[in-house]
Amino acid sequence: MRALCWNGVNDLAVETVPDPSVVNPHDAVVAVRLTTTCGSDLHFIDGYLPGMRHGDVFGHEFVGDVVAVGSEVTHRGVGDRVVVPSFIGSGSCWFCGHDLWAACDTTGLMGAEFCDISPGDTVAIWGSGGVGLMAGHSARLLGAERVIVIDRYRERLALAHKHFDAETIDYTAVDSVQNTIAEMTGGRGPDACIDAVGMEGHGTGLQHAYDRVKQLLRLETDRATPLREAILACRKGGVVSVLGIYGLTDKFPMAVVTNKSLTIRSAQQHGQRYVRRIFDYIQQGDLDPSYLITHDLPLEDAVRGYDLFKNKREGCVRAIFRP
Repeated sequence: MRALCWNGVNDLAVETVPDPSVVNPHDAVVAVRLTTTCGSDLHFIDGYLPGMRHGDVFGHEFVGDVVAVGSEVTHRGVGDRVVVPSFIGSGSCWFCGHDLWAACDTTGLMGAEFCDISPGDTVAIWGSGGVGLMAGHSARLLGAERVIVIDRYRERLALAHKHFDAETIDYTAVDSVQNTIAEMTGGRGPDACIDAVGMEGHGTGLQHAYDRVKQLLRLETDRATPLREAILACRKGGVVSVLGIYGLTDKFPMAVVTNKSLTIRSAQQHGQRYVRRIFDYIQQGDLDPSYLITHDLPLEDAVRGYDLFKNKREGCVRAIFRP
């Protein structure tokens, strides 16, 4: 089969690899019909996360058809069409039984739900990529009165304003994101803040320059400006929901967390918990995520697709690939 493979830092290629097969009795083999880019892939491409080996196959969010199952698979069969989240849960352990699928012993809606939103709340979101846009739309569905989105890409901020009436901040156009949000909220701050950026965040000023130098020297893995700003901006007693993926973050303002009585909630996404709810929102007409798909490409163009996605070229929010 053909697959997008990692061959080193910033070195991807579409190659022919062996077809997968059933190895264990609980395995299933899925023929991928559609897959997409993910922001966490960029951390692997850029070499910030260890463990990657030459030839590793990219792609962890896809839809397809089951073509083979092991002897212990009883709830799915050959021919079933399935959605596969980025974390696979057994469905039988204690954690899966408590809807903590990413913690099995063997990202948008979740981030908004973490915020414990009440009607009338104000929610601020750092990042207007696919995760941030879905978090903003989900915050509206859960009752937020105001949603504020922070980014530097104006075409993405325009999507946030168009699709869920977000107020927007271009952080390159203001002296201080924290002060700007304070002015917008009467000095109190948002009831909840969502970091939908993660370890390769951007910012301005000396703190961001310091992060970039340490990251380039491999003295830390993260540029955490969005996370720090979210903590500083959030109101006292508020919630900071961390959807962005981090490694080792330096200069974390823990004293602010304590002094402001903040609650920080984070997790890898528990896809199985939320997929059915998202399907229901879509079928009811409350949510249409199709606008996130800006580029529909064949798998053979995946290297170009990831270049567009990584560098935000041609207004790329999400690229999808068809084998």
